[in-house]
Order: sequence, then structure tokens, then C-alpha cells
Amino acid sequence: MPHPSAPIPQTPTAVALPLRLLPLGPLSLSLTAYSRSVARRHPGLFRRLGAYNHTRFVLDPTDLPFVICLDPNGGVPRVTLTRGQGDGAARIAGPLAALLGMVHGAFDGDALFFSRDLVIEGDTSAALALRNAIDDAELDLSQEITRLSGPFAAPLQRLFALMERRSGVSLTRSKEVDAW
Repeated sequence: MPHPSAPIPQTPTAVALPLRLLPLGPLSLSLTAYSRSVARRHPGLFRRLGAYNHTRFVLDPTDLPFVICLDPNGGVPRVTLTRGQGDGAARIAGPLAALLGMVHGAFDGDALFFSRDLVIEGDTSAALALRNAIDDAELDLSQEITRLSGPFAAPLQRLFALMERRSGVSLTRSKEVDAW
């Protein structure tokens, strides 16, 4: 887990700038397929949203040139990337590293919110439901990707580990074990 006073890494401009040219349609389709795979493996994730399982969320990685609109769609999620603000009941904004760190348990969402590294707008109860659902699912997004990569799983795991070490961004679930 990163040191509490360590600054949150920002996506380098050399990475973010070329993403402005990226066509968002194909990436949206890929992320929708990926999120549906995650939904099949973790059905409780969307059930845990309860009344918010049809609420649209805007996830805004502030250091990237697009926002991620997540529509849980009752457990058959749809992801749409868009330029600009996006449209949803709740908006959760912060550096990509902070958003990934929350998913992987490397950062505490409350601490990020109170330090103003994370901004929540709109329906805060919906945002809290999403955060609790993700926390309970104990997702490891990199592991979910490697499961889909067949014979490339092992090299991809090594690549994620290298990228995580070099960037300081939490790309895998924290493996910290309680000393008790």
C-alpha cells in the first residue's frame, strides 16, 4: 500500500496526449465486453448496488482526455467513453492512479475524498453504493485481464508487475496480509 503522504501519481502527458486521438467507440466496446466478463465472475458486484443497479455513473480520470460512463444495467454492464463531462447520476473524479488504487484496496476512498484527491458530485448515496460494491468484490482488474488472455497470461502478469513498480500506480489488488 502506498505511503499515506506520498503524492498520487499522475498519468504522464506523453501517455495522455496521444489518447486524445484514440477512437473511443472501439475502446468502449472492449471495456463493455471486459466489464461483462467481470460481472459474470463477480455477480454480487452488481447485486450489491441494490436500488442503484440501473444508475449511470461517470468515472472521471482527471488526468486522461475522456470520462468513463458506467451503466450497470442490472448486471449486464455497458461502458461508454466520452470526451467532456459525461452524463450520470453520480460523478467520481480523480487521477487514474487514485481510482485504480481504490478499486485495488491500495487507497482509502474516505481519505482520498477528505484530502480532495477525489471529488464526488451528484447522488452521493449512489457513489457510496458503487464504492461499497467494489470494495466487497475485492476486484483485481489486472488479474481479470490476464484470465482473458490465454497463453499470454504469464507474460502479461509480469508486464503489469513491471508497470506497477515503475509507475507507482496500483495495477493489482494489494496482497497485504494481516499480521495476526
